[in-house]
Parts: sequence; structure tokens; C-alpha cells
Amino acid sequence: MSHVPHELAEEFPTQTDKIHELKIGNAHFAKLADQYHEINREIHRLETGIEPASELRETQLRKERMTLKDMISTMLWAS
Repeated sequence: MSHVPHELAEEFPTQTDKIHELKIGNAHFAKLADQYHEINREIHRLETGIEPASELRETQLRKERMTLKDMISTMLWAS
């Protein structure tokens, strides 16, 4: 499989251990991380032409990813 940009470890390279800890110990964080991962993969499939989608759908997904990233960032830096 090709490289998927914007994975959490790429977005927060100094926080990879913390991401792992929170995925294991915080169900809410784990759910957010899973949602982020799913949306990020879908965006990648759209960008690479594997799946077709409207520009509106792609924009909506990008906004959702950004919202999730902000929530994840807040949790990473708060703990």
C-alpha cells in the first residue's frame, strides 16, 4: 500500500508514545483516533482516485479530519 499522509504519528511525531498510551488507556481518545484514521484513509482514497466523490464530500471529510485532529491535539497536550 502506498504512503498515507497525515497519519497521527506524522502529525504529532513527538507524541507517538503518548498516542499509544492514550489509545490503550482512554476509550474516548481511542474512538477519536479510530475515526481520524478512517476519515484520513477515505480522503487518501479520494485523492488518489481509488474512490470517486464530489468536491463537497471531500471538503466535508477534510473538515471532519481537522476537527478530530484538534480534539486529539487537545487531549495529547492536556494529559
